[in-house]
Amino acid sequence: MAVPVTVPERPARRVSPWHFVRLKLRVLGNNFRGQTWRVALFVLGLLFGLWFAAVGFFLLAAPGLAGESRYALMIAAFGGGLLTLGWLLLPLVFFGVDETLDPARFALLPLSRRTLVTGLLAAALVSVPALATAITAAGLVVTAGALGGWAAALVGALGVVVGLLVCLAGARALTSAFATMLRSRRVRDLAAVLLAVLAALLGPLQLLVLAAVRQTDWDRLDGVARVVGWTPFGAPWTAGLDVAQGRTGAAVVKLLIALATLGVLLFWWSRSLETAMVGAASSGPARTPRAVAGSAVAQLFPRAVGWARRDRFGALVARECRYWWRDARRRANLITVAVVGVFVPVMVNLGGVSFTTEGGAELGGADSSPALVSLSMIFVGALASLTLANQFGFDGSSYAANVVAGVPGRVELRARMAAFSIYVVPMLVVIAVALAVVLGRPEWLGVMGGALFAAYGCGLAINAFVSVLGAYSLPESSNPFALNSGAGFTKGLLTLVSMVGSAVVAVPFVVAAALLGDVWLWLALPVGLAYGGGAALLGAYMAGDTLDHRQPELLANVTPRR
Repeated sequence: MAVPVTVPERPARRVSPWHFVRLKLRVLGNNFRGQTWRVALFVLGLLFGLWFAAVGFFLLAAPGLAGESRYALMIAAFGGGLLTLGWLLLPLVFFGVDETLDPARFALLPLSRRTLVTGLLAAALVSVPALATAITAAGLVVTAGALGGWAAALVGALGVVVGLLVCLAGARALTSAFATMLRSRRVRDLAAVLLAVLAALLGPLQLLVLAAVRQTDWDRLDGVARVVGWTPFGAPWTAGLDVAQGRTGAAVVKLLIALATLGVLLFWWSRSLETAMVGAASSGPARTPRAVAGSAVAQLFPRAVGWARRDRFGALVARECRYWWRDARRRANLITVAVVGVFVPVMVNLGGVSFTTEGGAELGGADSSPALVSLSMIFVGALASLTLANQFGFDGSSYAANVVAGVPGRVELRARMAAFSIYVVPMLVVIAVALAVVLGRPEWLGVMGGALFAAYGCGLAINAFVSVLGAYSLPESSNPFALNSGAGFTKGLLTLVSMVGSAVVAVPFVVAAALLGDVWLWLALPVGLAYGGGAALLGAYMAGDTLDHRQPELLANVTPRR
């Protein structure tokens, strides 16, 4: 009689943050395999990150090495606060967040919320931005140690670690929350307002710091630094200096503030992360479909493109218009254009409103000039077109349909420019009119519009080439701000090339505004429209030929690798 043999069950292994770190490293290795250009870009980004980190390290360590405790507090509070603010805002505006480990891929695994959040946070530490931030902030440890000995250095190191974790958790909590909101078109206006408020925080801070520097009132700067040091932006970075100055109790309280902030951010991230994983963003109650007049072909064309021909070009314009309205990634970029497009010209032309010179002269909007306004408009126009620098990356593998259909490159690029301009051009007009009203200079409206549309058209032409030659894939994530590892530097590099190229080509409008005087007030707008429109058409024509020869390579570059 056979005796049944019982095989003991192997106990389940506990998932730790180290498993997520190993998984990220393995995914990184797989993404770099056979992709020499990705490895080169990653190494180049690492070198740039280390260079900026070294500069930041010496800037933060200089007060301690010089024995200046007063300036050490200012630099720690303002430098640490800017680091935290940069981690919160830059992913929303420019660089995105590295989500090599897409949280949605863990939705079906039996992982607790705490395990998932701590694991993803640990994996986020394995990145070039996190390494650069840690090296930069280590300068505060040197300063604290030089001024207060090993005890202050130890507390400073603890504060730097907590501050880095606050930066990482805050960036991911904010982008995850906005990703959840932007999936619902009903709340896109609320998301735009919140982004505007966050970006506007830089304005008062800049005015306050510049006012204190201009008046050389170091007592005021010292007072502001002490206030910032008690906020979550500066508390972890200044704790070590408090120990060096004999305020041990204050250091303990600041560390508690930082830890409480970290806990709140992690809790917020866990809630928004779980919603994003299960796709629980409500799209509202079901609607009864209404009858639509017209043929089946006419129904495919939104009202905004009712003018388009019912041919291949018109179909592409209609499709792109729907994508820009419905895709969360694209809406996020439109929000960035709207926010920064208003913020930058106001700060450039009205940044001195609250300043007074030694002679009693008031610095304000009157200090602006047609050349300065044109320069700010060139930046806005170049920024507006920047979104198209990776326009094929939004499509991903779906771009294969265009390849199979044999869409000519010139038609493809012209249709994408036209669809994007339907949303962006009205925003640019509103920005120019609003700035003219704020400055009280309606006669400058032509100069603003000329520089704005010249830079925008030149940016469309340059980004047509950039999008064909430098395309990269975007992760299949519900987070519109997510990027694959290493893509952050690629995006930053393409941003630099596009912005500099667009600005250089449009610089003649600044020179003309400075030299031609009142004549340019009448010529700027028609010349700018012709200049920008001609540049955009020429760019689509030339880049279209390149696209025709690179369609297979482009499809391979924008297809996400699993």
